[in-house]
Amino acid sequence: MRGRRALIAGAACAVLLSAGAVGAGVLMDLPQDATPAPADPIGDILKSTSNPPAAPVESAPASVPAPTRPVAVAPTDPVAVAQAEKEVEAVVEEEEAEEKATPKADDDAPPPGRRQRRPVAVIQAIDKITAESMRFEVEVGGRPVAFQKALIFSVRACELSASDEQTEDAIAYVDVSLQPRGAVAGTERRQIFRGWMFASSPSVNGLQHPIYDAWVVGCKS
Repeated sequence: MRGRRALIAGAACAVLLSAGAVGAGVLMDLPQDATPAPADPIGDILKSTSNPPAAPVESAPASVPAPTRPVAVAPTDPVAVAQAEKEVEAVVEEEEAEEKATPKADDDAPPPGRRQRRPVAVIQAIDKITAESMRFEVEVGGRPVAFQKALIFSVRACELSASDEQTEDAIAYVDVSLQPRGAVAGTERRQIFRGWMFASSPSVNGLQHPIYDAWVVGCKS
């Protein structure tokens, strides 16, 4: 019986303690009203003793009295004045000559030219075994074109060089895939080239394969 009472009393104490903790937490979350700070007489004394006394204000010096007699001023040498003017003119002329010699940026220069895009690329391909060569067209973004049912060409872009470029050229972005002969169309393709081809330099970035060679010839509307 006593043990049961002790358990009940312990549980009641635990409940009261937890309630007190919750209440204390709620009180801590609530904002506290601001109150004026108490006066600090010791701090005021220290401030007054630490600040040195103000320095005495000095009076302005007495002004120099004006001369009672006129002061004679020596006339300027005309030869020296002429020489100084010549030196100034020489400096000005030299600066103007430098400004004329320095090339200025032409703000009115036309913007750089833009390449002209064309919807059709002209491709040249050759079979090095049979010496068969063919020039054909591939539509940009259109249906792929097959050469000898083995090389599959797709063109992403075809551009002509701008008017301000040094070399007139045709540039095309080409994807080339190899499909074994006799295979079902669209199956077993293997990409062998992807990139820009240049008509003016076919050997720079053209398709080089043990059996086939291909390069771009031009762009057309």
